[in-house]
Amino acid sequence: MKVKVKMNNSVLKKLNANQVKAANMVAEQMVSEIVREQRIPFDEGTLQNVQTNIDDSEAKQGTIKIVHDTPYAARLYYNPQYNFDQTINKNAGGLWWDDWLIGKKQNRPVQLFKKFYASLLKGAK
Repeated sequence: MKVKVKMNNSVLKKLNANQVKAANMVAEQMVSEIVREQRIPFDEGTLQNVQTNIDDSEAKQGTIKIVHDTPYAARLYYNPQYNFDQTINKNAGGLWWDDWLIGKKQNRPVQLFKKFYASLLKGAK
């Protein structure tokens, strides 16, 4: 038995590009959700609104990062025992990403990726 496979490189490139787009869409949705749920500590809004960024510099390798680019972000994140001001963000506290990383929403990024990728594939037809 002989099998001949011919790869359509232009289609493969389009599929890969759609994966990167879908991953970026997931990151944007995750940032929107965390802001909407008012989980990030909020004083002047710098941590949430200015210094929360999506780093897609390694997207083609399959990595997209949501970065809180302040010197105090890690201190706040890893110290949930702090007395966080909840005047503006009523659910503010440490470990604000834990629901999405290890908690009840940990499947959410994968679900979103499937949804966004499928919609991009449908739009590409």
